[in-house]
This record gives sequence, structure tokens and C-alpha cells, in this order.
Amino acid sequence: MTAATAGPKYLSVREHLRRRVAAMPEGALLPPEPTLCAEYGVSRITLRRAVDGLVADGHLVREQGRGTYVTRPAIRHEYRESFVHRIAGWSSVMAEQGAQVGTTVLQQRVVPAPATVAAELALDVAEDVVELERLRSVDGAPNHVAHSFLPAELYPRAAEEDFSEGSLYDFLRREYGADLAHARIVVDVGTAAPDEADLLRIAAGSPLLVVRTTVRDSGGNPLVHSFSRLRPDVSQVEFEVSVTGR
Repeated sequence: MTAATAGPKYLSVREHLRRRVAAMPEGALLPPEPTLCAEYGVSRITLRRAVDGLVADGHLVREQGRGTYVTRPAIRHEYRESFVHRIAGWSSVMAEQGAQVGTTVLQQRVVPAPATVAAELALDVAEDVVELERLRSVDGAPNHVAHSFLPAELYPRAAEEDFSEGSLYDFLRREYGADLAHARIVVDVGTAAPDEADLLRIAAGSPLLVVRTTVRDSGGNPLVHSFSRLRPDVSQVEFEVSVTGR
């Protein structure tokens, strides 16, 4: 593995190990520490810090006399989008962790951009955007409703693509070579409207976590604006912040 050039090494090692562990059967042993240290080119302290994160998340278990082996997280489903060393959407990251991800497309259409969306995407109000609304589930249980908006002029095929499987971000990279380089995330709290409550199997008026994300290219141009409304009883939002340069 080639270590990431930016950010602490343990974050890069942990992300690679997370994907590696997701592909291993439950109960499988990790290679010994010296082997992993040599493979990743890191010290034991750095490796242990990476492994500690996976133990805390429930992906690995340390057992004296046996070693470190693969397990699966408990019932609680985490909402994860990775923005540390790459821009990776929820479905990609959850699938890497071994979860069974389900998607139901609720709406997919071209509409005039609402004022708040136009501001995030640096568009004129009422300029056309592709609106994508999806119900996302984990292991058969509803997790959140995701709303995504893209400039229709830049990504016209997004209005017709089948998003019942796969990642929106992967589609944009594959079909348009999109440069998804930076993301701004805002988290706040909302309440479930009656239609959302029915979809998420909760009572109307229940609190929801609201995660708003705007993804930009290397030049700072906004490409995608999304907001996801999550059930807080089965979700948590994790941030990993890497400070480099200044």
C-alpha cells in the first residue's frame, strides 16, 4: 500500500485496514503486528493507533493468546461518508464495512433550483438542477432520506441513471470524470414531517439529524449539494479531521 501524502499515517492505515477487514470472514485473524508494520511501512505505535479505531468501531477484537480477529459491529448503524483521503459516498463506505445497503429512489427529476440550493451551487435562482431523493436502508431497516442536487447543465445523465444501486459520487467520476476534491459538512437537527415519518417508520415530529454536504472540485467550484435526514436512534455521524500545511 502507498501511504497517503497528507494527514497522519494512522488515518491512511486505518482506512485501508477497514476496507481489508470488510472483505475478510468473521473470525479471521489479522497478520501479526511485525508483518503489518512492514507492509504499511509504519511503526508499531502508528499501527496500534489505526487498529484501536477499528476495535472501538466493533470491526476487530483483541484477545490475549489468540491475536486480533475480525468481528462485525453490533446493531447500531453508523452514517459514514469518508472525506479524509478521498470523497466517498455513504453507500460505498457502508458496503465496504459489510453492511447490506438498500436504496429506493423516491424522486428523480429536473426542477428549478430552490434559492437555498442555488446559493450552495453558485447558480441563478430557478436554474435547472437534477433533484434526486432516495430512501436508504441498512440490513433492511430504514436509515435516512437523502436529497441530492446537481447542476443539470453539467450532469444531464443524472436525471436518467438508475440510482437504486451504487454511489452517486462513483457515477459522477465514471461518467463525467468529476473532480470531487473538497467537502463542507454542516450538521443540525430537524423534525420528521408526516411523509418522512412514514418512510423512516417513526412518529411524526420525531427529531432527525440533518447532514448537509456541498462537494467542490479542486478549483473550489461546487458540484453537488446534498442533505440527508437521519434517524438518530440508529445513526451517528463521525468526523475525522486531518490538519496539514499551516
